[in-house]
Amino acid sequence: MKKARYKRVLLKISGAALTGDKQYGIDFAVTSGLAHQIKKVIDMGVELGIVVGGGNIWRGSTAAEMGMERTTADYAGMLATLLNALALQDTLEQVGVPTRVQSALHVESVCEPFIRRRAIRHLEKGRVVIFACGSGNPYVTTDTAAALRAFEIGAEVLLMAKHGIDGIYDADPKKNPKAKRFNIISYDKALKLHLRATDATAMSLCMEQNLPILVFDIAAPQSIVHAVQGDIIGTIVKS
Repeated sequence: MKKARYKRVLLKISGAALTGDKQYGIDFAVTSGLAHQIKKVIDMGVELGIVVGGGNIWRGSTAAEMGMERTTADYAGMLATLLNALALQDTLEQVGVPTRVQSALHVESVCEPFIRRRAIRHLEKGRVVIFACGSGNPYVTTDTAAALRAFEIGAEVLLMAKHGIDGIYDADPKKNPKAKRFNIISYDKALKLHLRATDATAMSLCMEQNLPILVFDIAAPQSIVHAVQGDIIGTIVKS
């Protein structure tokens, strides 16, 4: 097997990616496929942290638009990410990958609280660490939480695994069939063009810390494995 390019990475999985062919919730055929890919990554010696979204269950911004108080709606969304994290943890452990869930909100009955040093120690011991409940703050997306966790654990790259989005384009490819995908783009250019494949706050933070972002389609065959091997997939955003 080809060697990994990175030693420690942070993988952000969108909640929508877990739905598979369903309209809502978790497709366990999808989580099983992800677990087998992640096992390959761990067997390559990569230390892996994961942030998972919750959009397959709940979107705080949507609930707020329907009249729910925004802060409460966002906290509900954080709990949705915890449901996804626990489901992914169970699937990973079924294929023999030791996994810990750490939550930004205190839910000690089912997972650990987020403690940076403990998370790094888990990674050093070959355990996958899934960071749930975003950053623990309303109005902050899980993309931004992923960037923050990547900095905190010393990740070399932020892998943004999207659902049905295979990179960053100069226009919406669903509306413009002539839209061109970038293989490489700078943070500045992506921000100036308002290319929304990832949250602008996350992009700005990664620019400040010079952390590369790889945006790719998680549904592509062995996409996570190819990403950690440094293969040319999706779009890389860097200085």
